[in-house]
Amino acid sequence: MSIKICAIIPVYNHCGHLEEIARSLVQNGLMCIFVDDGSNEETKAVLRRIAAHSTHVTHLILPRNQGKGAAVVVGMKHAIAQGYTHALQVDADGQHDLKDVTELIKLAKGHPDLLVSGIPLFDHTVPLVRFYGRYLTHVLVWVETLSLRLRDSMCGFRIYPLVPTYRLVQHTKMGSRMEFDTEIMVRLYWSGVETVFLPTHVHYPVDGISHFRLFRDNVRMVWMHVRLLAAALLRSPMLFRRMLRRKNMQHWTQMQERGTVLGIRFLDAVYRYLGRRACYMLLAPVTTYYFLTAPLARRSSRQFLTAVMAYTGKNGSHNVRPTIRNSFRHFWQFAKANMDMLIAWRNPEQIAIRFPRYDFLISEVAQKKGALFISAHIGNLEMTRALSTKIPGLKINALVYTKNAIKSSVVLEEVNVSYNLRLIHVQEIKPDTAMMLRSKIAAGEIVVIVGDRTPVDAASPVVQANFLGRPAPFAVGPYVLAHLLECPVYLFFCLEQADGYLIDLEPFAERIQL
Repeated sequence: MSIKICAIIPVYNHCGHLEEIARSLVQNGLMCIFVDDGSNEETKAVLRRIAAHSTHVTHLILPRNQGKGAAVVVGMKHAIAQGYTHALQVDADGQHDLKDVTELIKLAKGHPDLLVSGIPLFDHTVPLVRFYGRYLTHVLVWVETLSLRLRDSMCGFRIYPLVPTYRLVQHTKMGSRMEFDTEIMVRLYWSGVETVFLPTHVHYPVDGISHFRLFRDNVRMVWMHVRLLAAALLRSPMLFRRMLRRKNMQHWTQMQERGTVLGIRFLDAVYRYLGRRACYMLLAPVTTYYFLTAPLARRSSRQFLTAVMAYTGKNGSHNVRPTIRNSFRHFWQFAKANMDMLIAWRNPEQIAIRFPRYDFLISEVAQKKGALFISAHIGNLEMTRALSTKIPGLKINALVYTKNAIKSSVVLEEVNVSYNLRLIHVQEIKPDTAMMLRSKIAAGEIVVIVGDRTPVDAASPVVQANFLGRPAPFAVGPYVLAHLLECPVYLFFCLEQADGYLIDLEPFAERIQL
């Protein structure tokens, strides 16, 4: 589907960042529709100046202040009349990181029927009242949709598919002010328009102007949620069917991490002040809570343990029998692996490891022999990457998909600034990605990719291979990449044992030829 995107910027007495916003959006090839929502003369003068100096700027004027939502709707009507299919909404107060516009547009082109929205990564400038107040709205939205898919409904940095959105606002009475962003997202979800999210940094400028009125706008938000909750009751049968249908066909990339950034930070603080043992003690009730409240994960654990037991036979280890106790141990190992990962990034010396092929790896690094390591989600690969920062000369580039683990990534980057270095975020291996990786291999660096998950794009090719006595789909991407890189390939695992972790590096192929 061919899409045509413009930008809509509702403006009410914000003039400090308008020229910068216009310049950035025009550089991204977007027509800018500024909707003056009854602003003062100073703001009007800035808008007139911007429009006079650029053919890519349109200036619409509302005679009186009608609210952010009303201004956005006016902009949508104008955009549709001009032949646009999608509209990027940007707030005028300078909060949004416009460097992410390119990624938002890329997502919109890949998902033209969906609402594409930013999900905020706040810095120290965020007012704490706003930061924690958002969680109440999040919870209410999850209730109103019977889903956790709308991870943030308040971010005003988003791309709307114009036809379904404008059709909805024409036939539905909804809030026209601060409550608009949340209500339109919920109602679009009800109408069948899903939302895909992109993490984006949000900054509150020192000179920022807020038009949020504590009493008036909170009353509007409360009334909006009352209306949405009442409407959700009428839609509950449909929402339940949708929830059950999605659970049966959900791809792993759509499964979002549970918990909060605050909770992970709290565990990190416990480790720093009370030590590793205290962390594990605290982890026990946390794991119990998630075990009791995650029926889909419990069912998946039982299915896995049943498959392992059938493969190993009745005389196999009692640790793989599909009992409640073993499923809980399954959960516990996952929780403990994540805790050890956090500890390794903060204090690698706390993790005991054995690496029989350490000298071999050091020798390869010294000779600048690049290689591809193919690993799997067994043991604790991420912890190994943390430990690798202590090996002189070793440069590891990890190909990752972290959009469903944003909260963990935020905390790990806070714990150790090296976390985000050499992370290569990919959805698919394209020619430019392969060329960039070839240059790293040629420089003697290591590229790591996991090979046990089906591809990020559910439509990508897989190959059926025997796994635990039954056919299972495996991604072909890692081996196609190995063929393109023309380098040695190793299998790479980090397994927990009684005395710590064992790093296993196994030669797989000197070259892979397809």
